[in-house]
Amino acid sequence: MTSPPSPWPAPVRDTGAMTHDADADSATLTVGRTARLVGVSVRTLHHWDETGLVHPSGRTPAGYRVYSGTDVSRIHRVLVYRELGFSLADIGQILDDPHTDMTDHLRRQHAALTERITRLQRMVDAVDHMLEAAQTGIQLTPQQQVDIFGDDWRPEWVEEARQRWQGTTQWEQYSQRAAALAASDWHQVAADTHEFETDLTAAKRRGVAPGSAEANALAERHRDLMSTYFDCTHEMQVCMGRMFVEDDGFAAHYDKDEPGVAVWFQEVLCANAAANGVDPHTARWQ
Repeated sequence: MTSPPSPWPAPVRDTGAMTHDADADSATLTVGRTARLVGVSVRTLHHWDETGLVHPSGRTPAGYRVYSGTDVSRIHRVLVYRELGFSLADIGQILDDPHTDMTDHLRRQHAALTERITRLQRMVDAVDHMLEAAQTGIQLTPQQQVDIFGDDWRPEWVEEARQRWQGTTQWEQYSQRAAALAASDWHQVAADTHEFETDLTAAKRRGVAPGSAEANALAERHRDLMSTYFDCTHEMQVCMGRMFVEDDGFAAHYDKDEPGVAVWFQEVLCANAAANGVDPHTARWQ
């Protein structure tokens, strides 16, 4: 009777990879097997052997170099120090000189790595800032935006606008024009905007009628301000006026010093658009 076949493959003997040193009573590895085990090339092991960094401790009867467990342990230590940034010369000194202060080496390397991490983090922050500028068009940090536009400014408004308008001609114009503005330019934009909104509130309090010359002049000032960012048409102004009333954030912004400014401002924009040949009821974003 013959035995049924085994479901497991028979073990394969690697006759060229492992030898046995009877004197040291320890297993040894060929160069190729050692290279695969530690994750370096055979050429690297040959180089380390030639420079004296790691010598294979034995030879096969055929004269091939073989590495003992102690040799492999030394290789691992070399790899650790190399990963930390030590030169091969320094690694050899650390491993071979009993008087070498390994702790001092590690402390110096720790300081160098910390400095490198700090430098890389600054680079990451700079790239993040460049990426944000490319996406939003504003080359200012969130804190700079608040410093310029006031404490009630929310940097996330730029991201909300991007999500709403990205892909339009106007957003492309905004991104290009805003990216060209320096911090001093933004200070001027903020000052002009604040002055306009102050005059807007004052006109509402004085009962300036939509459609009047003064009201139309305010509407044109607003269009000029918007043209800092994109080519603003009268139809676009009508659409913006609707948003000023329907969006709670905009309404609260315009009404913060005088109730009803948002609704009144919408009427001002609609009256001025009508005077320029635009039907406010059918106006579209174009």
